[in-house]
Amino acid sequence: MNDVPISILSGILFCLILLSAFFSSSETGMLSLNKYRLKHLVKNKNRSAIKVQTLLERPDRLIGIILIGNNFVNILASAIATVIAVRIWGDAGIAIATAGLTLIVLIFAEVTPKTLAAFHPEKIAFPASWVLSILLKALYPLVLIVNGLSNGLLRIFGVNASQGNNDKLDTEELRTIVNEASGLIPAAHQEMLISILDLEKVSIEDIMVPRNEVVGIDIEDTIEEIIEQICQSRHTRMPVYNGEINKIIGILHARHAADFLRDATPSKAALLKATVEPYFIPESTSLNTALLNFQKDHQQMGVVVDEYGDVQGLAALEDVLEEIVGEFTPPTLDEEEEIKILEDGSFRIEGSTHIREINKTLNWHLPTDGPKTLNGLIIETLEFIPERPISLWVGQYTIEIQEIQDKVVKYAKLQLNR
Repeated sequence: MNDVPISILSGILFCLILLSAFFSSSETGMLSLNKYRLKHLVKNKNRSAIKVQTLLERPDRLIGIILIGNNFVNILASAIATVIAVRIWGDAGIAIATAGLTLIVLIFAEVTPKTLAAFHPEKIAFPASWVLSILLKALYPLVLIVNGLSNGLLRIFGVNASQGNNDKLDTEELRTIVNEASGLIPAAHQEMLISILDLEKVSIEDIMVPRNEVVGIDIEDTIEEIIEQICQSRHTRMPVYNGEINKIIGILHARHAADFLRDATPSKAALLKATVEPYFIPESTSLNTALLNFQKDHQQMGVVVDEYGDVQGLAALEDVLEEIVGEFTPPTLDEEEEIKILEDGSFRIEGSTHIREINKTLNWHLPTDGPKTLNGLIIETLEFIPERPISLWVGQYTIEIQEIQDKVVKYAKLQLNR
C-alpha cells in the first residue's frame, strides 16, 4: 500500500466513507419504516416493499449484513487514512488520522445519513433493500456464523432472535393511532372510529331510556285510552305491559299498530295479537356485544333487565348506532330542554340526563364509573336524598340543585370551575 499514490488512496477513502454512509442510512431507514404502511404497499404488490418485508422478517440477518459491511468499510477506511496521514505528517499522522477520520465518519457517515434516513425512510430503505439482498446472498455463510454466535449469546438472556416482531396492536394503541391521524382522516370519520373502539367500554345501561321515562301501553287501560295513546305516540315501538312495567307482554310496532287501528272493532285481544315477543338484554351487556346480538337475532329494540329480572329501561338498535355516527334525528322540544345554557355561562340540566351525554355535549369529564344519570351522581355524592335545593362540588364542577320532584332531582345548575 506504500507504493500506491496518495491521490488513489484518497479516492478509495472517499468511496469507503460513502459506503459507510450507505450502510448507516440503510440500517436507520429499514428500522424506521412504518410497518403498517409497508404492509399496505406489500398488499399492493410493490416490489421494493416486498423486498424490504422479506429482509425484516429476519432482523438479525439484516442487522448482521449491515454491520458486517459497515465495520469492514470503517476499519479499512481507518487503515487507509492512517497510511495517508503517516506519509504526510510522519508519526504524528496517526493521531491526526484518528481525530480527523472520527470527525468525518461521525458527520458524513453516521449522523447526517441516519438523520436523512429517519426523515425519509422509504426513499432510503427501498433502493437499499436490493443491494442488501444481493450482499446477504453473497455473504450468507459469514452472516450465518456471525448470527449463530450472536443468537447464542442472546439465548442466554432469554431472547429468541429467530422470532419475528409482534406488530399486533391492542385497543388503546389503535386508539392512539387514530387520534394521531387527525390530519389524514376527516374529523367525522375519526370520531366514528374512536366511538367504535369505545363500544366495548360502554354498557347498554349507559344509553338506555330509563324505566321512569319509558312510554308504554298498559293493557289494563280502557281500549279508548289505549287507542288515544297510540295515536298521540311519537315512538315507532312501544312496550305493552300488564299493570306495571315489570310485566311486559310484548312490543307493539307502529306498522302493526296501524293495522290494529284500521280494525273495525279494535279490541285488547287484537292488540295483543299485533305485538311481538319482547327481547331482553342484561343491563351489563357492552354495546359491542349488544350490537352483534341485535344483528344476529334480527331485533330492533330490547328490554333492559337487571340481575333479578326487573325492567330497567329500553334500548334500541338506533341508540347503539347513534353512539357511533351521532344523532339520526333532530332532538324534540323535550330533549332540547335536557341541557340548556344560561346567560351566565352555566347549564341547566335535567336530573335524568345521562352523564355520558353531558360529557359528550359539553366536552366535560364528569365521573362515569358509578351512577349513569346526573340525579344518581348527585345522590351518590351527597349520600342522602335532598329535600331542598342545595349546592355541592363534584371534582371541578359546581352543582346547584334547583328543583326536586318525587324524591329525585328534576333540574340542576352545573358550572365548570376553571
